[in-house]
Amino acid sequence: MFLHAVTFPSSEAEFSFFIDIKRKVYTTFYPFQVLSGKQLERIDCVPITILYGGNGSGKTTALNVIAEKIGAERDALYNKSSFFEDYLAYCSIEPAADEPDFKRIITSDDVFDYVLTLRSVNEAIDEKREEIFEDYLEKKYAQFQLKSLDDYERLKKMNETRRKTQSRFVRDNLMNNIREQSNGESAFKYFVEKIEENGLYLLDEPENSLSPERQLELKKYIEDSARFFNCQFIISTHSPFFLAMEGAEIIDLDSEPAVVRKWTDLENVRAYQRFFDEHRDAFQ
Repeated sequence: MFLHAVTFPSSEAEFSFFIDIKRKVYTTFYPFQVLSGKQLERIDCVPITILYGGNGSGKTTALNVIAEKIGAERDALYNKSSFFEDYLAYCSIEPAADEPDFKRIITSDDVFDYVLTLRSVNEAIDEKREEIFEDYLEKKYAQFQLKSLDDYERLKKMNETRRKTQSRFVRDNLMNNIREQSNGESAFKYFVEKIEENGLYLLDEPENSLSPERQLELKKYIEDSARFFNCQFIISTHSPFFLAMEGAEIIDLDSEPAVVRKWTDLENVRAYQRFFDEHRDAFQ
């Protein structure tokens, strides 16, 4: 455990802030009035803490606030409101005696940026591959007479080309070809590379970039990291696969006030259950 608890301002504390604001030109005081609307004033953390809720429930807001308070690293920037720093001043954290080696927040934007970067690199590789295809065909079927040492070097390359298949020639001449994984596999790889032992990690809806199969793999990886590699997680999600994580404590932000619930009692999970119950015959 690296983080014991996080506290957020109450409605009363926020009201005192609003009284002091003389400018009335703002249409929103975000992130004020989001978590207080759920009466969420404190999160007591465990090795795997999950913030559950639909869009607008405040789970991502809470995660970003915690990330700023602990000084977590992040790859992608996010939009801060005019009152974000004011709100942070009302929040506090209760760290443990031990300091983690890594503090990181991983958002959907981080993962998507990584996957899109790989896609751009692969597109450049595709263009280079076509050039090498043409070079292969030119060398393999070219006809010429030896007139100089330069021609001799060309002949050596032609003979080398003729001994190889087209695919082998391209692989040998196109190093670091990273087109070996799908977008989902690349996203899973991103999580695995970022989650190291002795770390405190905040994950914002990791399911957005992963198939159900990959979600289950990441679920197991997170469980093992918390159990065997001294990692702590705070995760915002509504995926039933992550909600079912062993030993996780789930805070339901869809309820008012926010309360701790079992994953099987959550409405999103119940919706899946009803759907599969209705189609049970199709699976038999």
